[in-house]
Amino acid sequence: MNGSTASQIPVPSAGRLAVTTAIALAVAVLILVTIVLPAEYGVDPLGTGERLGLTVMSRPQQRKPAALPADGGELKPTALGPISQYPVPFKVDRVVFTIAPYDYIEYKYQLAAGAQMAFSWQASAPVSDDFHGEVNADPNQVQSFDASNFDGAHGLFTAPFNGIHGWYWENPTGKPVTVTLQTSGFYASAIEFRSDKTTVPHELKTP
Repeated sequence: MNGSTASQIPVPSAGRLAVTTAIALAVAVLILVTIVLPAEYGVDPLGTGERLGLTVMSRPQQRKPAALPADGGELKPTALGPISQYPVPFKVDRVVFTIAPYDYIEYKYQLAAGAQMAFSWQASAPVSDDFHGEVNADPNQVQSFDASNFDGAHGLFTAPFNGIHGWYWENPTGKPVTVTLQTSGFYASAIEFRSDKTTVPHELKTP
């Protein structure tokens, strides 16, 4: 009985099998071109991937940029005769750097135009020092305020423009040099620039 039933099942002809195979292959190619290639590899020859929003899936994920330090604009002082008033309390900072032989380091604060900072730094040996500022709107505008070869300096600084202001210390000796910096002032942020081209934000304290 099984043999009789099997004999009644029609067997597709070679031509029909060829047509079916061709249709399946065409559908596979169509899916590959319109869906797989745009979504996985960003290849979109027919433009269907862009219209369907599939090419976005193939694009590398953009890493969200790190938040930039505050530009200090909110700390602009208000002059009342001989008094300068600020909207927030001043901050304090103390850092110690060990500079390798013939190496350098930069350390700068974000200050608004007119904002003030008291500073005191001491080195274990004389270093090449350049106290300067860079304009926020154009970092290529650099103004040097004091260049020396001292082992320390102490004073009060008033920022002439919105920007980052601070020190470049270079160790011209064959031995490590330690630099200790203490400041207090109405700055918004502090950042360290190392000779290996990396930057390190520093946390500031409110007294």
